[in-house]
Amino acid sequence: METLFYNFVTFFVVIDPVGCAAVFAVMTPNALPSERNRMARKATLLAGAILIVFAFLGEGLLQALGIGMPAFRIAGGLMLLLLAIEMVFARPARVTRDEDDEAEHREDISVFPIAFPLIAGPGTMTTVVLLIGRETSQPAHMMGVLAILILVLVMVLLCLLAAGRVYKILGVTGSNVVSRILGIILAALAVQFIIDGIAQALHTVSP
Repeated sequence: METLFYNFVTFFVVIDPVGCAAVFAVMTPNALPSERNRMARKATLLAGAILIVFAFLGEGLLQALGIGMPAFRIAGGLMLLLLAIEMVFARPARVTRDEDDEAEHREDISVFPIAFPLIAGPGTMTTVVLLIGRETSQPAHMMGVLAILILVLVMVLLCLLAAGRVYKILGVTGSNVVSRILGIILAALAVQFIIDGIAQALHTVSP
């Protein structure tokens, strides 16, 4: 029971369902309720699939590609940092004017940045690998970790589905303020990912 509680607290803190919902709310101000709900379900399912696959294949896949976990954390941190900069300065990155016009009317953020890297970020992927461990001979242990992960993802989905109500309470001005504050927090989180990755890399190469 203590192990299950520890796993729950770990996943809840790393994934942060409430924080994900707040970011989701301020990034979908013009979305219809049906579109927002669709993106919420899609993001949660995709993040869940990524994490479950990574739980079993992540460490081996990265090793096969010659990619260390420190590099993975640094890459995820850089992606998150770019997102944070866009949120703080309200400058969403577009490639062409046509893409910009299309995005203003219909922007699907369920894959990036909601599913990855906010829900299934490098920190969450690392956590899954660490909690699963190498105890493949203990199916009960693995199933317990996956069950807790699914429980937290259900909480994430419920929070995302309620994001529209949060935006209505905040209003446009309040949402803009919260967006910039969250952007700063995300920037700090991204920098922390990068620092952790560099620290792990230095520790790995140190004699």
